Amino acid sequence: MKTAWEKYLKNTKPVMDFCEGYKTYITNAKTEREATLEAIKLAKKAGFKDLYSVKKIKPGDRLYANNRDKNVAFFVIGKKDIEEGINILGAHIDAPRLDLKQHPLYEDNGLVLLDTHYYGGVKNYQWVAHPMALHGVVCKKDGTTVNIKIGDNENDPVIEISDLLIHLAHDQMQKKATNVIEGEDLNALFGSIPKAKTKENPVKANILDILKKEYNIEEEDFISAELEIVPAGKARDLGLDRSMIMAYGHDDRICAYASLMATLEMKNPSITSACIFIDKEEIGSVGSTSAHSTFFENCIAELINKQTSYNDLKLRHAFENSHMISSDVSAAFDPNYPSVNEPKNTAYFGKGISINKYVGARGKSGTNDANPEYIAKLRKVLEDNDVSFQTAELGKVNQGGGGTVAYTFANKNMEVIDAGVAIQNMHACYETASKVDIYESYLAYKAFLKDFK
Repeated sequence: MKTAWEKYLKNTKPVMDFCEGYKTYITNAKTEREATLEAIKLAKKAGFKDLYSVKKIKPGDRLYANNRDKNVAFFVIGKKDIEEGINILGAHIDAPRLDLKQHPLYEDNGLVLLDTHYYGGVKNYQWVAHPMALHGVVCKKDGTTVNIKIGDNENDPVIEISDLLIHLAHDQMQKKATNVIEGEDLNALFGSIPKAKTKENPVKANILDILKKEYNIEEEDFISAELEIVPAGKARDLGLDRSMIMAYGHDDRICAYASLMATLEMKNPSITSACIFIDKEEIGSVGSTSAHSTFFENCIAELINKQTSYNDLKLRHAFENSHMISSDVSAAFDPNYPSVNEPKNTAYFGKGISINKYVGARGKSGTNDANPEYIAKLRKVLEDNDVSFQTAELGKVNQGGGGTVAYTFANKNMEVIDAGVAIQNMHACYETASKVDIYESYLAYKAFLKDFK
């Protein structure tokens, strides 16, 4: 089986260097807010300006638009009018996690815990007995925002969701995997020292004193907070040969980063290049920062208005003349679980970017099914640029399935296909990807932006 690694055996440095940048990004971007703001930092270094700070646009302009710090679009303006179409890369930056409830803090028998509500598709049992971090924001009534990041500095304390010790787990071990850990039992241990001379909830009182002293947070401020429990620690090389990366949030920040890097390298394209980071994909693409939001549509309308003059027909033309890669991960073959895949139509580590004509479930439910004419053009672009790619579907026909944002944009009558990095352990605390697949995905995205016409 030929792998993409064969192209780099004499010099792996391009792959390794690119992935060092990615490891830094994914370590610092454990929430959708962090993923957005870290991306904007990188874009500003590359000369990008706020779209709404300019009155007119011209070819070569490098612009971004930030939607509530959780959804962002980047543009490199091409020589052709926006109405003639855009080459778009779109990735989601939300990931499965545990969100704090609005009244999360409680004391039980001398321990203080945080009550959570899981976000996205998770196997509950995977989220116990791991070191966890707390990331997010607390928005106060006076208009100030407190940024929270506890557990990722090596000197920070961590938090944990406990599991039942094996010695007492006879009944637990008889349960189905879906019920081994119930959703309401995903409560995080947060403290155990009582406050002196306090009779009622003394440990909680002590924790509240610490929160007030260190973060100026009152208990009522949790009502207007967005706090996420995520796995603690850095992205790490995996394998004695350092050929893979294990990290939290590969799905789908791995494709977001590769898409962003490809976009930042674009200069004076013929067709306008765009990259959009999207929130809320893991829960159905709903809400003001999701793919169903009008944010991206508004951005395109703004570009048209700043380039020529706006009308609705130009906006419609822009969408139907556009082409998009929904930059999303695929499921990599795992030798420990071969029975869930059909070998001829499965993504493998080391074979490059994975192209999924469709995802969905069973009878292709809920998917965008890309048109063959579009795939043929994309194949030519990738082959002309010596990009390693493979095609796949998400497991056997009746095994399961999943969705992406592709159908949302296809509904605007543009050509869309899913293509991204194949990963193992999808939606677990720590996911795994091949470094060469990350690099080849970046090269694929760059070729698409540069040469797809």
